[in-house]
Amino acid sequence: MTHRVFIDGEVGTTGLQIRNRLAARSDLMVASLPEDRRKDPAARAEMINSVDAVILCLPDEASREAVSMIQNDQVRVIDASTAFRTAPGWTYGFPEMSAVQRQAVASSKRVSNPGCFPTGFIALVRPLIEAGLVPADWPVTVSAVSGYSGGGKPMIAEFEDETSDSYTSEAYRIYATGLEHKHVPEMQLHTGLTGRPLFAPSVGRYAQGMIVEVPLQLWAMPTLPQVSQLHEVLSLAYAGSRFVEVASLAEAASIKTLNPEGLNGTNRLKLFVFGNEAAGQARLVALLDNLGKGASGAAVQNLNLMLGLDEGEGLI
Repeated sequence: MTHRVFIDGEVGTTGLQIRNRLAARSDLMVASLPEDRRKDPAARAEMINSVDAVILCLPDEASREAVSMIQNDQVRVIDASTAFRTAPGWTYGFPEMSAVQRQAVASSKRVSNPGCFPTGFIALVRPLIEAGLVPADWPVTVSAVSGYSGGGKPMIAEFEDETSDSYTSEAYRIYATGLEHKHVPEMQLHTGLTGRPLFAPSVGRYAQGMIVEVPLQLWAMPTLPQVSQLHEVLSLAYAGSRFVEVASLAEAASIKTLNPEGLNGTNRLKLFVFGNEAAGQARLVALLDNLGKGASGAAVQNLNLMLGLDEGEGLI
């Protein structure tokens, strides 16, 4: 059986990456609208209601509008915006998040694709909270750097288009200095934290790839967890996972630096526990492609599950 899929917003950064990942598939047919009808509400509504699945790669308000067009209750939806990541009735599309999440995604008709930064953060923190090693009320800090493609076409132009008024030659920048970011609500909700994590994002002068880091002062925690305990919990949480890997403590100890571009082009997520038992300190680090497991790869993985296909089809 060939499933018909419509990518609403297929010319955007995430949409193009999804389309590329689906291009060689024989089990899927990607339906498209002619360029002159892509913004026609009637044409979009007709297409959305005629396919097996629609992937929304749109700004938040446009995604809400697209969802409101759905009248066919058989259509499955994956939304890549932030519009529904904490919304009731929507399934959070991180299949590895818990023992039941994969089946929840597979049986859902409304799936919200996770943000790139939250994917790394949730993968690192949620299992430790569930195991009781990190208290749910602990004041967690997360520092992260992404390639500039994470900011979509406007930020890509800033770093690549020398003719643009917004062009910058900056090598690196921090942002969200007002301590507000659209990813914070899903970070808090899907880890089980009772308070807001302090999120310190940044962007580097490279196209894609991401490092997400959570530093922990283990000596200050009431549970006094050891580095080896953190690693054991994370290893058990993702044992047998197809796309999430936890580096051994020996591998982590041998690493002197980490390249944020190390998993580019893949749907993989690799977790590291760097620690100093004597000092009672740890650095939890997630490595991923912000356009892979952090966006388009995750969308394809969720699409496969929702259509009853092999979870890894079309992914590496």
